[in-house]
Amino acid sequence: MKHVPHPLYAALAAALLLAPAVRAGAPAPDWAALAGGAVQVSAVASPGLPGKAFTAWTLVPASVDRLCALVQDYPSYAAYMPNTKSAQPLAGGEGYVLVDMTLDLPLGQEKKYRLRLEPRADATHCRLAWRLVPSGLAPADTIADTSGYWLFTPQPGAHGGHTLVEYHVYADPGPVPFGLGWIVDMMSRRSLPRTLEALRAQAAK
Repeated sequence: MKHVPHPLYAALAAALLLAPAVRAGAPAPDWAALAGGAVQVSAVASPGLPGKAFTAWTLVPASVDRLCALVQDYPSYAAYMPNTKSAQPLAGGEGYVLVDMTLDLPLGQEKKYRLRLEPRADATHCRLAWRLVPSGLAPADTIADTSGYWLFTPQPGAHGGHTLVEYHVYADPGPVPFGLGWIVDMMSRRSLPRTLEALRAQAAK
């Protein structure tokens, strides 16, 4: 006789699949700030890793489906994502796509890297996770590591009609030439509010 999982177990499994990893002491959004339209950014500890990690949140007056479609339209990134020169999908497989990214940074600096992006969604939530994969580029032309995710969650009650946007990124640009230490912040903390504001503006179009 075939075993049929209890619906509760199936729902829990789906939730665990979509939810980002939760660590003890993980930051949480400040709802009072978000209600006013702010973008909140919090540093996240990354013990033993050379890069920096941050999580950012904001409320956007757009549906989960709308936002999910925007972040999966990779070739359009260059039109609105800060410092993104191009995002070119290469190939895909079951549950993932490979995208070549090029960042156009100030002072003529350019960084290229390849991401494996994995979109997952259920009836309400949408999550797009990514991680760096080898691309064969010279170390000076690429970055050492990056990973992260977008997570979109519909908001009921007072925030009905809005979606909570959670954006987490870990970035290690690798060796940075003397005097160009700002590259570290451009790829993480400083870029997060601009990225979420850019997504909000794109969703309003």
